[in-house]
Amino acid sequence: MDSTTTTLASDGLKRDVGFWGLAWASEGSIIGSGWLFAGLAATEIAGPAALISWGIATVIIILLALVHAELGGMFPVAGGTSRFPHYAYGSFAGASFGWFAYLQAASVAPIEVLATIQYTSVSSWGHSWLKTNGTLSGSGLVVAVILMFTFVTINLIGVRWLAHTNTGITTWKVIVPVVAIIVFCLFHFHTGNFSAGGGFFVPGSLGGMHGVFDAVANAGIVFSLLGFEQAIQLGGEAKNPQRDLPRAVILSIIVGAAIYIGAQFAFIGALSPATVAHLHWTGLGSNLSLAAAPFYTVAKVAGIAWLAWVFRIDAVISPYGTGLIYLTSASRISYGLSKNGYIPSKFESVNAKTKIPVFAVIITAIVGLLFMLPFPSWNKLVGIVTSASVIMYSGAPLAMGALRKSHPNLVRPYALPWAKVLSPTAFVFASFVVFWAGWQIYSTLMLTLIIGYILMAVSRATNANPHQPKIDWGSAKWLLTYFVGMGIISYFGTFGPGGIIGGVGPFATFWVGGDGRLHLYWDMLVIAIFSVGIYHWAITSRLTNAEMDEYIGNVVVVTD
Repeated sequence: MDSTTTTLASDGLKRDVGFWGLAWASEGSIIGSGWLFAGLAATEIAGPAALISWGIATVIIILLALVHAELGGMFPVAGGTSRFPHYAYGSFAGASFGWFAYLQAASVAPIEVLATIQYTSVSSWGHSWLKTNGTLSGSGLVVAVILMFTFVTINLIGVRWLAHTNTGITTWKVIVPVVAIIVFCLFHFHTGNFSAGGGFFVPGSLGGMHGVFDAVANAGIVFSLLGFEQAIQLGGEAKNPQRDLPRAVILSIIVGAAIYIGAQFAFIGALSPATVAHLHWTGLGSNLSLAAAPFYTVAKVAGIAWLAWVFRIDAVISPYGTGLIYLTSASRISYGLSKNGYIPSKFESVNAKTKIPVFAVIITAIVGLLFMLPFPSWNKLVGIVTSASVIMYSGAPLAMGALRKSHPNLVRPYALPWAKVLSPTAFVFASFVVFWAGWQIYSTLMLTLIIGYILMAVSRATNANPHQPKIDWGSAKWLLTYFVGMGIISYFGTFGPGGIIGGVGPFATFWVGGDGRLHLYWDMLVIAIFSVGIYHWAITSRLTNAEMDEYIGNVVVVTD
């Protein structure tokens, strides 16, 4: 009878992070600047129906989290998210999804830094950190560099110290929004807000549900719920990954989703009815104070001064904690990309004493600072994170489906139930998020992918990693079809400026896309059918069992 044995590779990293360290790493990433800003952004797009947006996003993220939980339990390695597609489809697919994972993780730390600076700019001592257009000033850039430097310092001390630091920060980050929900709902809640300002659904030419879907991808909702995979990224440093990884991932997303939905509900109810009546939902952002510090401004207007000050303090702690852990995970993703042979082997080097990938941490911090140059504000940079993250997760259902086919007897500490249905469903949901982000974001995503291909090609041409794998074109032939097909559907869909949404003539619509020729709901049906077709094509194109075993290497050993 066949048997399967799972063994763990140390990857040169110290395995000393327990269950709560893993769970709180994910929770600390989920609860960040998103809760401070996404409530306002979602309300502007969808009105009170933003609650539906959070519900839809929660279902999508939970399903993707469960897929990651199965894979993370099977492969508890550093930078896991970037390595799962590599195991199932080889180097080309692995490099593509790995690049999205790195780009998303590396850009979160500067976003959180910018969030802190923006929130504190409402104070007398922080107003000089931003220019009048909301971007960083010279002094603000200095503060940003200092904050990024502290991220690097704590990371270089070691993961044990990082876990301890993150536990205290995350506990605070969870308590503050919970207190806000309770205080607003009990002492300053206006039920009439849910039917004011144009009604529960924001009226528009495409109907209220279009705003609901739009908000999922473009109001920071998906961005806010990102982070569950941080436990998986630290899988190579977990004490008992098979037992702890799935539980940590599932717990973190449930707690995070509950907090975000509660915060959105409380925010809508706590808004001043006069403000809603005057500005309506779509005009809330025109209030400069509300746009700069939403929860702080609401508490201040409500006369709850002590809570306003708590929000100001939290605006430093919450983004700081998230930026801290994302710098950690991004460095581990680059470590994983190097392990796979995509980028220079220098990223694999770890300090002999602390077992920290020092070079990877430093380079990731520099990349984060570079993001601030062309995108020196939270609103500008969050779109780049979204453009990378909305497709990053789609590689996991594909990898899980392929591994279920080729290696059904592998030890799975957590096995996704009804995987034959839920795995392709997770891929379809991920494609929906990509589509809802709109043509402009999708085209930006493709541009970043081309840049990533160029950088990895240079690494390959210069032989910067002696263990670079062969290019597995055959097992990833579906990938370029998926990218091109999603682009075509997105271009003709209803999401993104252009056409019905506001294009200026056919020439502008041609370049901008999102012209609405493929109508709402029909476009989603096309996305679903297309995604299911790509999913099954990918499964049939997977690597052979022998090739998978070679790539998995010493992480999983299959014996007869």
